[in-house]
Amino acid sequence: MKWGGTLLVALALILPGCGNNNNSASGSGSSPAPAASVAAGGEASAGASAAPATASGKTPKVAFVYIGPPGDGGYTYQHDLGRKYMEEKLGLKADTVENIPEGPDAERTITELAQNHDIVFTTSFGYMDYTLNVAGKFPDVKFDHASGYKTAANMGTYFGKNYEASYLTGIAAGKMTKKNHLGYVGAFPISEVIYNLNAFTLGAQSVNPDVKVDVVWTNTWYDPTTERQAAISLLDKGADVLLAYQDSPATLQAAKERGALAGGNDSDMKKYAPDNYLTNPVWNWGPYYEKTVQSVKDGTWKSESFVGSMADGMIDLAPFGDQIPQEVQDLVAQAKAKIISGELNVFTGPISDNQGAVKVAEGQTLTHEEVLKMDWLAKGVEGKLPK
Repeated sequence: MKWGGTLLVALALILPGCGNNNNSASGSGSSPAPAASVAAGGEASAGASAAPATASGKTPKVAFVYIGPPGDGGYTYQHDLGRKYMEEKLGLKADTVENIPEGPDAERTITELAQNHDIVFTTSFGYMDYTLNVAGKFPDVKFDHASGYKTAANMGTYFGKNYEASYLTGIAAGKMTKKNHLGYVGAFPISEVIYNLNAFTLGAQSVNPDVKVDVVWTNTWYDPTTERQAAISLLDKGADVLLAYQDSPATLQAAKERGALAGGNDSDMKKYAPDNYLTNPVWNWGPYYEKTVQSVKDGTWKSESFVGSMADGMIDLAPFGDQIPQEVQDLVAQAKAKIISGELNVFTGPISDNQGAVKVAEGQTLTHEEVLKMDWLAKGVEGKLPK
């Protein structure tokens, strides 16, 4: 197969998936990942090792593997914006393949790309082991995997603290609800979704202690029909503000039909229903992609695990919907400033789970590594985690 310019290859088998992290087959738990900004650089894990460098000054050949279509309006869309940002900054064209399931097709695709590219970005958690396998066969090629935790001399990882923005979204939801009843359309009951759900709940409770959060698990990353049905079920139960952790705007569109407020995930989704939009976490991958590809060109690339944040710009908050009052926006902005400065940490105790057990003692703060292992629901979240 020839790879020239920006090549979009749509495979027939499409796995519903966001790829922010795990899927039902991949197991639970996301892991340390890379950070965002060229200037700030994010948090790098210890023990990073160097791989053979690309000849300095050579224009590197770059490829991306996407879990969904860039037209999803969410996770893959944001990665594609990051790719375009990198291309513009560095004056090159990357190759892309989309709708690649997290299975043997992924390894075949990554293998083919490795034969004539200098660096391959694999953007879904379920690609982790396949990327590692291919990296072992092509030691002179660099690989970068979004959200995973396995590395090699020629394979790094990148992700970010999106729970910081989930907490801020919760503040907005807690102030906007009239029923003290929020709804959360969760993708899979895995750590990444759990810690964002908990952060959303804690943010809401910080301004409205009486709020409760109902959650429905769709076991999808991108399935608008299923996600719409889940949103409707939450609205039927009385929730008047929703947040979704999937790639589609289906939850927001369902809320619009009922006159409720909602936010999505990954990308600014205001255009789908500006009068019914809350806000939601967004990713900014571009500076990281620029920095990483430049390091390949310079011959300075090395394997690291980076964790981006609001402080370095990999994580941000989408613009508010038209109905969100200025005083609510200001309240969120104050909390955002504290998160960026380090004054506010989302998971500082006291925090209890919804069964009454203390999970974070007063004055204690979970490390990022502990957050990534989260397998409990915060007080205020209704129900139990599926087994």
